[in-house]
Amino acid sequence: MLNFKFKNTTDIRFGEGRIDSELHEVIAQFGNNVLLTYGGGSIKKSGLYERVLKALDGLNVTELSGIEPNPKIDSVRAGQKLVKENDIDVILAVGGGSVIDASKVIGSAKFYDADPWDLVLDPSKRHSINQLPIVDILTLSATGTEMNAGSVISNPETNQKLGSFGPNTPAVSFLDPTLTYSVSKWQTAAGSIDIFSHLTEQYFDKAENIDITRGQMEGIYRSVIKWAPIALQDPENYDARANLMWASTQALNGWVRVGNENGWTVHPIEHELSAYYDITHGVGLGILTPRWMKFVLSAETLPRFAEFGRNVWGINNDNDQVVAELAIQKTYDWVKSLEVPTTLPGVDITDDKHFDVMAASAVKVGNLATGAYVAMTPADVRGLFEQSMTTDGFED
Repeated sequence: MLNFKFKNTTDIRFGEGRIDSELHEVIAQFGNNVLLTYGGGSIKKSGLYERVLKALDGLNVTELSGIEPNPKIDSVRAGQKLVKENDIDVILAVGGGSVIDASKVIGSAKFYDADPWDLVLDPSKRHSINQLPIVDILTLSATGTEMNAGSVISNPETNQKLGSFGPNTPAVSFLDPTLTYSVSKWQTAAGSIDIFSHLTEQYFDKAENIDITRGQMEGIYRSVIKWAPIALQDPENYDARANLMWASTQALNGWVRVGNENGWTVHPIEHELSAYYDITHGVGLGILTPRWMKFVLSAETLPRFAEFGRNVWGINNDNDQVVAELAIQKTYDWVKSLEVPTTLPGVDITDDKHFDVMAASAVKVGNLATGAYVAMTPADVRGLFEQSMTTDGFED
């Protein structure tokens, strides 16, 4: 196990109904001027918007709506203008990962006088300035942004989708599983795959003898595999929604990363797909992950795959190679069972015209040549895209 440092100061308020009785006090501790951020209006249809405004009664509320999936830098720019003009004290982000991600960068942008895209291109700038406190009300279990310092922001003008880590995690996160009852099957599936992928990026790592964190990941894996299909079939199953919500948080709050050695691979590759085609992030991950597993399976990585197959998928076989190959197939089958596409043409990517530029960018941005679990060249990444065009190699 490698040396590590772990600190996470997010105050988690988990469970049903806490917003109405606790939100005002939580927000007011930071000041009277609030920026309320949200997405396309689903919180108004669900009644959550009215609940939030009632809880904020007596505070000065400015609103920023319309934050899109794969949040765009233009939303951050609009937010920067509002936090400066209204001397905002605290940001309340109501939504999924996109809303919370954008809000974190907006929180830094109040203290930055130039284009906030600079803060994405060079996140170190965020650590030399202040950041507004972020309070969030999570409505989609997926990214884990509710308890980490990361954001992913897209710039359609430059076809870039980049991560930016700030100095602070959210101050307080309200995690009410009932708020995800109305999440569509598509987004429930995509979010569950995102959680699965976060675990995979950390589980497949060259660090040895990290039994505690790897065992924690295996337990979270099993929970996501179990509860995602149940949430699809019974959207108001509280236990399903609660387990997925807590899995989202635990998979990416830093706790299961400690002692790890390598960087991530599939996420930076998928970010290229989202940057060029604006596809749903989790669905892209579901397409790429089984193909990446096939690419990295070797004599060197076989023990990790055998561990994955036995401890996550419950495969009972003495032959490591058989276990590994079956585990990859089971991963593919689980993604397919969530009723999302398993090929790039399924998300309307039908030609290879951007494959070379996306592959080169993924290797550069993701440091895949030297920092990945298994090194990848642009040709390797292009091959991954090509393999994702069909179901070849998988029992379908």
